[in-house]
Amino acid sequence: MKNTKNIQKSIIKSDLAIEAAEIANESIDENSHLEGITITEKEGSDFLLTHVRVENKTGSIAVGKPIGTYITIESPFLKDNDLEHQEKMIGILASELQALSKVKENDKVLVVGLGNWNITPDALGPQVISKVFVTRHLEGCLPEEVEGKLCSVAAMSTGVMGITGIESGEIIKGLVERIHPSFVIAVDALAARRASRINATIQMSDTGVAPGAGVGNPRMVLNEESLGVPVIAIGVPTVVDAATLVNDTMSKILEEMIAQTDEGSEFYQTLINLEEVERYQMISELLDPYTENMFVTPKEVDSVIERLSYIIANGINIGLHKGITMEDIGRLS
Repeated sequence: MKNTKNIQKSIIKSDLAIEAAEIANESIDENSHLEGITITEKEGSDFLLTHVRVENKTGSIAVGKPIGTYITIESPFLKDNDLEHQEKMIGILASELQALSKVKENDKVLVVGLGNWNITPDALGPQVISKVFVTRHLEGCLPEEVEGKLCSVAAMSTGVMGITGIESGEIIKGLVERIHPSFVIAVDALAARRASRINATIQMSDTGVAPGAGVGNPRMVLNEESLGVPVIAIGVPTVVDAATLVNDTMSKILEEMIAQTDEGSEFYQTLINLEEVERYQMISELLDPYTENMFVTPKEVDSVIERLSYIIANGINIGLHKGITMEDIGRLS
């Protein structure tokens, strides 16, 4: 049998602060509230914008996330090939990026794409980099109508240690020391706890990123402490671990079975008393030896990653270069 404490830790496989807050809320009394955590929501007709603010150490411990601001954009249209909604999401992302980064016209920005370009669910970062409007090499060569509106932007994909033999953090730290950016934007694929959030959620934070943490393969943390400059992290959950997916499915089945079972029966009491940790442990043992490295992604992930990279890249483009429109980016790219 696996240790219960380890099971409880492994049941939370999510890079999303909003999910960490939901899990923490499940563990407290319904009349209580999470200390050190502030959550605000703005709901539109086709999106939900959530700000999770981890205010102090108490809040950080409760959700397992560093102190800072986490912004989540949720919309089922993020997965669709709908230009109208894509442009709307680009506008929201750009506005939130400007507010979070406090970008100024003369800032120098380094955008890095984390992940493995050979594995589609992990290729979000590299694909975003291929669409970012790079300007660091264009100083003094820009058209008059955009001169003075653009930041100095450099961008690169770091690859993964299995390909390069070098930690992404080591590469990025060397670049930061060389080009002295005002801040870094790191784009990475994430892991979620809920299947409904796969490819339908964008998270942005000012706390940096721990590459690979959501899939149990953590690398050097990229944050202001490690790099010496602020780090804005942008990511999309592209996978969910198999045990969690099965566990959530079983939860729905059990809820329906409980609703259809006589409350006085022995079977009813068995269903009520089956705790989530015990259920997850049983699923993990059934999936063994693949539990720790089996992750699931939708079959249409190739086209979805292409659309998401377009949204994120242009959210960055418009967010960094004030006064620039999608039409301008099309002409200048």
